[in-house]
Amino acid sequence: MKDVLQRYSTALWSLLVLVVFMAAWEFGPGALGVPEFVLPPFSRVWEEAIRIWGAERLLWHSGITAFEVVIGFILGSLLGAVIGYALGLSPKVEAVLSPYLLALQIAPKVAFAPLFVMWLGYTMSPKILVAVLIVFFPVLINVLSAMRTMDHDLINLARSFSATRWQVFRMVEFPTTLPPLFSGLRIASTLAVIGVVVGELVGGNMGLGYLLVFFEGQGNTAGVFVVIGALTAIGIVAYYAVVIAEKHVLHYLPSAERRVA
Repeated sequence: MKDVLQRYSTALWSLLVLVVFMAAWEFGPGALGVPEFVLPPFSRVWEEAIRIWGAERLLWHSGITAFEVVIGFILGSLLGAVIGYALGLSPKVEAVLSPYLLALQIAPKVAFAPLFVMWLGYTMSPKILVAVLIVFFPVLINVLSAMRTMDHDLINLARSFSATRWQVFRMVEFPTTLPPLFSGLRIASTLAVIGVVVGELVGGNMGLGYLLVFFEGQGNTAGVFVVIGALTAIGIVAYYAVVIAEKHVLHYLPSAERRVA
C-alpha cells in the first residue's frame, strides 16, 4: 500500500511540474515581451501542429522517421552486441582491432552523413546507416566492458562441470552481461533518433528532419517546435520500449530489480 501511494505521489508531482511548465510556456513569453517568432506560446504551437497534421502530412513524415529509427536501432544494436561478444571472447582479436574501433569511435559521426548521401542517394539508407554508426558503439562498449569484468569464478565453476566453451557462454557469460547490454540499449534507443535526424538534415526529402529544415527556411518557429515535439515523442517511445523489454527479459536476475526508468 505504501509503495502504491508513493507511486501516485510521484506521478502527481510529475504532473504538477508539467502543468507549471506549460503555464510558463503559454504566458511567460508574452509577459516578458518575447516576440512570437523567437518563442511562440504553447497555444500557437498547438495550432500549428493541427495545421501541419493535415497540410504537411506530419503523421506520414513521423512514420518515416520512426521506421528509420527502429531499423537503425535494431541493426546497430545487433552489430554492436555481436562484435562486443566476439571481442570479449577473444582478447587477441580485441587487441588487433581495438585501435581501428577507437579511430572509428573518435571520428565525428555526423561527418559520415554527407558521404553516405553521396554513396546511396536521397533514400532511407543513408539515415539508417548514420543511426547504425551512432548506436553501434554504446552497445559494443557496454558488452565488451561486461565481458572484461566477468566473474571468472563462475566460469571456472562451469568448466569444472565439463561445460563446453559454447555452454559457458550461453549459461554464464551471456546471462551475466544482459544488464549492461540493456543499459547500452537504453542509451542507443535515444541516439538512434539523433542519427536519423542528422541524416535527414544533411540529405533528406522526407521525414521529420526534412520538415525541420523546411520550417527553418520559412522562419516558422512554431513548426520547428512541433517537429521537435514529434522527435521527442519518438525517442520516448523507443526508450520505454527498451525498458519494457528489459523488465520482461531480466525479471529473473537479482540485478534487474524493478526500478523507475
